Amino acid sequence: MGYVLRVRLASFFAGAATSSFAGLYILYKDFKVAHDAIFQQVESVHESLDRRISALEKLKQNEATQPLQAAE
Repeated sequence: MGYVLRVRLASFFAGAATSSFAGLYILYKDFKVAHDAIFQQVESVHESLDRRISALEKLKQNEATQPLQAAE
């Protein structure tokens, strides 16, 4: 009886370890996909903000040069 119990426990722990590794791998892949998706969203927002800031800076430069041209 002792031998059979040891074999069953060894099989159980081997299966538990295998399923744990598989679960961790799946969680890692899920985390990686979610991280990439959030990174892409943040990058697109950042690019949009950069375009808006550039447009505002150009507008500010144009407004600053207009009074100089009118004074001449």
